[in-house]
Formats: sequence, C-alpha cells, structure tokens
Amino acid sequence: MKTIFIVEDETGIRDALQLLLSFEDYDVRSFSNAKTFNERDKTVVPDVFILDVMLPDGSGTDLCNQIKQAPETANVPVIIISAHAKSENVINACKADEFIAKPFDIDDVLVKIENLTN
Repeated sequence: MKTIFIVEDETGIRDALQLLLSFEDYDVRSFSNAKTFNERDKTVVPDVFILDVMLPDGSGTDLCNQIKQAPETANVPVIIISAHAKSENVINACKADEFIAKPFDIDDVLVKIENLTN
C-alpha cells in the first residue's frame, strides 16, 4: 500500500482528500500545519507529499524545499495545491513535481498521484 502525507490547514479539504484517497487504497496521513508535519515520525517516508501553499504557520513551498533537501526524501514526489498561487510561481519557489489549483477535480489529483508513483 502506498503512503501519502497531506499538509492542508482547511479541515474540509484535508478530510475530503484523506477520505477519497483512503477509498483508493492509499495509507493517508494528514497534518493541519507545518509544526505538526515537522514533528512527524520521520522514519516513515511516504510515496507522495501533498502540500498546501498557505499554512497558518508557514509555507508549503518552504516545506517542499525542506523535503527536497533532505537525503531521505529528496526523491519523493511533491504535489503543491493552492487556491491563490500561480503554477509558475510555485515551481520557481520550490522543486515541486506537480501543481494543482483549487478547487480541484479529485480525478485529476488521482491521475497525478498515479503518474508520480508508477
């Protein structure tokens, strides 16, 4: 079973992603802010990270840079989601593998995850 870590402060979006991805047979672990994400069990390395850009205590692009700089997670795909940021700005700010604009189509999210994990 593939593992996905989600960092999203909006409860509705986080819960919806967690539920829908769980139905697709993913092990999903979600975090509501950068602090709880940074306090996670770092011995568990997911197959994909999904990060919101705007968090109450940080930025998804900063988290993306941390992930890509750490040797144990440098090769793990990162998907950035945002209602406000533009794709090119995000890609310039960090080495994200994919960008998804909110509101998003869950089928589009699933296709991007499949493409990144196969």
